Amino acid sequence: MALTEETAVDKIEVVGDYSHVQVRTATIIKKDGVEISRSFHRHVIQPGDDYSNEEAEVQAVCAAVHTDEVKAAYAAFLESQASEMGGE
Repeated sequence: MALTEETAVDKIEVVGDYSHVQVRTATIIKKDGVEISRSFHRHVIQPGDDYSNEEAEVQAVCAAVHTDEVKAAYAAFLESQASEMGGE
């Protein structure tokens, strides 16, 4: 009986006004080559985040949608939210 574990990015979505990139990673457990379990983990990459440790496909999506204009608009949005909350 051989148990193996694989992980793979199985879904990449671009959502919202500021092109947040949602990444879903599947963890697949197999017994003798037959899948017996699958679980998921999600994380979000915001404009301006460092995505250099992501898989190549995720990096390509981020590079395409996180343009300088999108990053600037998102930074301005965050600043406006901070001032509305009584921050800086």
